[in-house]
Amino acid sequence: MIPLRDTEPSRTKPVVLKAIIALDVIVFAYELSLGPHLEAFVTRFGLVPARYFQLAAYGPREYVARFFPVFAGMFVHGGWLHIIFNMLFLWIFGDNVEDRLGRVRFILFYLLCGVAAAFLQLYVDPASTRPMVGASGAIAGVMGAYLVLFPRARVLTLVPIFFFVQLIEIPAVFFLAFWFLVQFFSGTVTLLSGAQRAAPVAFWAHIGGFAAGVVLVKLFARRIKPVTVSPADFGGHTDGTSSDATFGGQSR
Repeated sequence: MIPLRDTEPSRTKPVVLKAIIALDVIVFAYELSLGPHLEAFVTRFGLVPARYFQLAAYGPREYVARFFPVFAGMFVHGGWLHIIFNMLFLWIFGDNVEDRLGRVRFILFYLLCGVAAAFLQLYVDPASTRPMVGASGAIAGVMGAYLVLFPRARVLTLVPIFFFVQLIEIPAVFFLAFWFLVQFFSGTVTLLSGAQRAAPVAFWAHIGGFAAGVVLVKLFARRIKPVTVSPADFGGHTDGTSSDATFGGQSR
């Protein structure tokens, strides 16, 4: 299933979201210019679990070398399909999450989800020598946040049915739950079969990012504060009684 758009309008311009997408695209364009040096670039800036744990033995002297790829790897992608689908998912679900969290909180939330994703994958496959790159873990966190914040939203989805393609508007809860279950099933199969090191997709990073998003959004989302409105605000008269009405309003 390929999402095309959601039905939840955003009230503010997704400035941070656009900046993240632009940065990802710029880095990918630079990757395309590297030619035979691309593999060395990916190895240097991607998060390599075996290298991370090897550097851990050196203690504080290697903190930068250990943790820099945790963040840098979020902005490196392994191919056209990798970045296209990542940016598509981020664009569809990210604007509403940024709207609800606010720009500064959204940046912190996005990075923390990416870190949580990376560390779960690190500990699931600590001996891997394959560089882990891509924004998928952080984007999975955004999807988890969307599930919590907009449970009634719907997603226009491209669904292949045998040789035909259908456009179907489905509940976002169903789409996101189905996506998560696919990641969990795939990750479990590769883990139990011992094939996680050969898997081209870091499924457990997706799982970790999504779970982090579900949990962290409750801390980062701006609270809805009640607004008390008196009859006088509607042209009525106050008489000292407790006839005020209370409505729910969104804090900005």
